[in-house]
Amino acid sequence: MVEFAQSNIAAPGIQTVDWEERVDVERLRRYRSERARQALEASDLGALLVFESSNIRYLTSTHIGTWAYNKTERWALLTRTGEPWIWDFGSAAKNHRLHSPWLKPEQSRGGNVGLQGAIAPDTGLPKDAAQEIAAVLRDEGVADLPIGVDIAEIAVLRELEAAGMDVRDGQQVMLNAREIKNQDEILLLSQAAAMVDGVYQDISEMLKPGIRENDIAAHATKRLIEMGSEQVEAINSIAGERCSPHPHVFSDRYVRPGDNAYFDIIHAYNGYRTCYYRTFAVGRASTAHYDAYVKAREWIDAAIQAVKPGVGTDEIARLWPKAEEFGFDSEMEAFGLQFGHGLGLGLHERPIISRLNSLEHPVEIQEGMVFALETYCPATDGRSAARIEEEIVVTSNGAELLTLFPAEELFVTNPY
Repeated sequence: MVEFAQSNIAAPGIQTVDWEERVDVERLRRYRSERARQALEASDLGALLVFESSNIRYLTSTHIGTWAYNKTERWALLTRTGEPWIWDFGSAAKNHRLHSPWLKPEQSRGGNVGLQGAIAPDTGLPKDAAQEIAAVLRDEGVADLPIGVDIAEIAVLRELEAAGMDVRDGQQVMLNAREIKNQDEILLLSQAAAMVDGVYQDISEMLKPGIRENDIAAHATKRLIEMGSEQVEAINSIAGERCSPHPHVFSDRYVRPGDNAYFDIIHAYNGYRTCYYRTFAVGRASTAHYDAYVKAREWIDAAIQAVKPGVGTDEIARLWPKAEEFGFDSEMEAFGLQFGHGLGLGLHERPIISRLNSLEHPVEIQEGMVFALETYCPATDGRSAARIEEEIVVTSNGAELLTLFPAEELFVTNPY
């Protein structure tokens, strides 16, 4: 008998209740603030200036909708000596002053650096922003120290330098802060995965001839939003001859009898993300389907069993086949197929595990890391493939699963 997936990680409801301990948002904010400050103090930087949405949320616990992601039109600042600042889009700044009491009201301001050049830099917006930032650095006594920036438009970067700032890489400091999760982050990640468990139940019931890949993507998106998802970032929905090589995008292809099909569901609950693959056979499965699935399962199981504090990511990567062994010319071309990546407010946090980077630059696995492990095996029929992904929490005893929809064996939907 095949052992089925179990976990000791809770997945509580999404509502706040007085009769059960769930996510403590104040503890979550406090933890993220302490982690960021510790990472900053351990660096040679005087301040962190962040434009990337997940970093802004980590520092300030602000969110104004997924439309604002990756537009570099809002930013946050944390110095060694002060409390977080946020420059936000238009009226969002006033909203924070009313509804985000953990921020100092005077440190929530409106900001604009030009909507990625749509307002030309010669209007002076990037210069004005740089001058405001420089003034805060002076007031908080860190103007003589380097400032770490995660991402920035060229016009903004040039104005920061013109204002006398020694701009360094701040993304590494932010990733240092974010790599270890507390109990509240783990609960949010677990709840996000539980939502996907339910969506995969729907997919297993609706996956039959005549449905299209985009029908599955549409249904999954709808269900996740109904269940409380904040953002559905992507639904990979791949079937039939599109499975090998992996195209990373759904189409309007109709599912047919005997198809192999795999899916990746990427969404966020309260900012915390999933990356969760499952593979199915439609109605019936061939020997090639089963053989590919068994290999993919063996590779991921070996990786999960190896996970424990102190293990290097190179030790995990060596358990997976070389690119040439499953049909690719190089590790660069095969990147993302035999793969591990941290999960949190971002989809790709530390550690990143692959033969491309981990063999020569390993990272030590630590208790409190949360990451996904994913494997891919093309089938001998030349068109099908197996794709499996499990999300895990690193505990003192090894790995605990967050992803529980059945994947121990190839799942045949609506069998004939």
